Amino acid sequence: MLEILIADDNKEIIELMKPHFEKENYKLLIAYDGQEALDLFHKHNPAIVLLDIMMPRKDGMTVCREIRKISKVPIVMVTAKSEDEDVIMGLDSGADDYIVKPFSPKQVIAKIKAILRRLEIEAEDDKKIIINNLIINMSEYTVKVDDIDKELSKKEIEILYLIAKRPGNVYSRENLLSIIWGYEYFGDVRNIDTHMKRIRSKLGLNDNKYSWDIKTVWGVGYKFEVVKDYEKIN
Repeated sequence: MLEILIADDNKEIIELMKPHFEKENYKLLIAYDGQEALDLFHKHNPAIVLLDIMMPRKDGMTVCREIRKISKVPIVMVTAKSEDEDVIMGLDSGADDYIVKPFSPKQVIAKIKAILRRLEIEAEDDKKIIINNLIINMSEYTVKVDDIDKELSKKEIEILYLIAKRPGNVYSRENLLSIIWGYEYFGDVRNIDTHMKRIRSKLGLNDNKYSWDIKTVWGVGYKFEVVKDYEKIN
């Protein structure tokens, strides 16, 4: 039985979610504060973690950073706010995704299923892409430019890997949401723009100094563009 850790000090939300998790045959590990969440994580090593941002003793951001020191387990931040700043803070703390309150149990289950599908794909799709001075290693979830590690979040690496696999192919924002977050993802297409902006900044693409780039296709979405030959290694 898949174990999922959910940490939220709102007991009503926990009680609302419990029957839906049980129906999907998921075992719930429940924490009502951040320290309890860490204790349960160390004891059970769950498959997925859902963290509320505002919690007693230790907040969700702190818990997320602590877990990231020792594990790559998928982490979903639960927030009552949808501003870009709150989302970015969660992603910078090491979260893979987020969901905004109020949400329905159906949304949470859909997000968990999408994460599980991605984990299955990652297990089968263990690849490395080399494009001139860019190396994307999905087995290690690392990105290097000129042999220097770039600090991208898991979601940013997944987006970069997806578009770099097929240079020149245009991905709409809706298409990227569907592939990366799962077709049931309830989200704003502007989330893609935020991720792309961060990827470009972290890779130094704003300086236009590489033979490859992430291009905006106005009114459609994005594409990875290479102006010189590239090599792809499976």
